[in-house]
Amino acid sequence: MAGGGDRSAGAIRLERLVVTRPAPEAATWVSALREQGWPAHALPLIQITEPPSPDDLATLHHWRTHWAQADAILFVSTAAVQHFFARGVSAPPASSRTRFWAPGPGTARQLAQALAAMGLPVGRIDAPDDDAGQFDSEHLWPRVRSQVGPGRTVLIVRGASTLGLPPADPPGVPGSGRSWLIEQCVAEGAQVQGCVAYARQVPVLSADEQAWVDSATGEDSAWLFSSSEALLPLHALQPTRDWSHAGALATHPRIATAARQAGFGRVVQTRPTLPDVVRALESGWTRP
Repeated sequence: MAGGGDRSAGAIRLERLVVTRPAPEAATWVSALREQGWPAHALPLIQITEPPSPDDLATLHHWRTHWAQADAILFVSTAAVQHFFARGVSAPPASSRTRFWAPGPGTARQLAQALAAMGLPVGRIDAPDDDAGQFDSEHLWPRVRSQVGPGRTVLIVRGASTLGLPPADPPGVPGSGRSWLIEQCVAEGAQVQGCVAYARQVPVLSADEQAWVDSATGEDSAWLFSSSEALLPLHALQPTRDWSHAGALATHPRIATAARQAGFGRVVQTRPTLPDVVRALESGWTRP
């Protein structure tokens, strides 16, 4: 799917493709895109760190030990899986029937590795179908709605943000992010708990990285955004930069809207899979 800027899509020779995903995901995507002949370069615009709050760390420790008390656990991202299972997770009790929810295929793959290491079957994972129109809470919900009801506990594992986003979540559920699925679970009578496994921060760019930002503003440059939050550090780092000539690939309609609002003149919307991203690139650019 292509989204508009004020120029129609055309065969522009792409010299720079900036991958803004957090590390180490960015490096994985860069390698895969380079294998396809695209000039990808990693520039993570969200820095992932340990939660800075002692309360969040205490809650994280509790749920790493008592995760089986939840009937279902939603991991909002691959970072949520990686940081939750990084250390101190208790072995599964024989009575455990916990389900594990993932909003997209990347998170589901990360969960499959984590569960396999614990001896749990990947059949415990619920995620949107591979051919779903989008990978998000709205497409996950039909798969998991039957698991939710009075007396059920749903744990949301996610991050806390210092990127300047306004609070938008129900009180009592730690972390930041969209509240849509939380609201659906509460409406069905479930008890929703929250657990902050990591924090998102604005990165500190090196001189070389800053030079890359400076050089990637023309029509021969495109930025791959997998989160609308990544646009906030970009604005903070380059508050007066004109992006009207550069292109953006956005892996969700909300991200596409944020990219247009940030001033990107050419925005192409795609699903967050390698084949879809490559097709989106081919719709508007040519390989160098």
